[in-house]
Amino acid sequence: MEARGIAQYIHFTDEQKFRANSVDLPEFLRHKGEKLIPSGRDRRLASDHSITVRGNRWFDHASEKGGLAIDFVQQFYGLSFPDAVTMLLGGETGVSYLRVQPEPVRECKPFALPPAHTDMRRVYAYLLQHRRIDREVLIAFVREKLVYESAEPSADKTKTYHNAVFVGNDEHGAARHGHKRSIYTAGKSYRGNIESSDPRYSFHWVGTSERLYVFEAPIDMLSYISLHMEDWQEHSYVSLCGTAEHAMLWMLEQYPQIDEIALCLDSDEAGIKATERLTNILLEHGHSSIQIDRSAEKDWNDELVCACESESKITMRME
Repeated sequence: MEARGIAQYIHFTDEQKFRANSVDLPEFLRHKGEKLIPSGRDRRLASDHSITVRGNRWFDHASEKGGLAIDFVQQFYGLSFPDAVTMLLGGETGVSYLRVQPEPVRECKPFALPPAHTDMRRVYAYLLQHRRIDREVLIAFVREKLVYESAEPSADKTKTYHNAVFVGNDEHGAARHGHKRSIYTAGKSYRGNIESSDPRYSFHWVGTSERLYVFEAPIDMLSYISLHMEDWQEHSYVSLCGTAEHAMLWMLEQYPQIDEIALCLDSDEAGIKATERLTNILLEHGHSSIQIDRSAEKDWNDELVCACESESKITMRME
């Protein structure tokens, strides 16, 4: 910490540093006015989707760096070590943040897809009408049992939750990954991976050509296909259900005919950072034929919706 150019040394005891590093980051960030988005057991920063926090730990998926509370505050707020510790200890304001509690040892549940509803009326309405996914594309994935509508009872059994479920199968055709997306267009939406999903088998489609298209979210993947319909089933596609590289690398290992990769992540800052990181990972693994394909909007579904609305306006004028 510096004051008018004169360096000042502030000594913190080990106990103080321990308390600062034990601050619960989600609670700390909410107190600071940051918006957090649920992401499985973690919380993702709305201002930077590449950063997740849980307890007193954080991880930046773009830079693949992480740690405890003190170095998070140093990185996120651009503070020196003394200033970061002072902020976490409440400084002169007397604010006291909750300390993270040790997580109980959790028994890892076996992976299981949620029960399916008797029909897909709600999912069809959501994906076709609200998200504007092409009907033929959606039907192709439904026929392969890669998309369905779940029906999950609430804890008190008083209501049933319906979600769109995007299924990822392993090389033997067994479901090993599931991504849920709420289908309600009003109120708070939910999306997240089903517990114990194996990230290698995220939602994907296997074709016969040499091209692989990589996306962040399942709906973006379906939107891109809807925008580029010609011979789409010949190509391979994978949704990372985030920005981690595991599913992309698994596809490249399993299907050696693939030697061209198109990174089609979001056009926002987090998507651009993730694209740079994935490009470096591909180069490290010996893949040099890499194409960057960004949507004109924030993501591919935004572009699809805009294209459909423009087409509707043109049709109305012609009529």
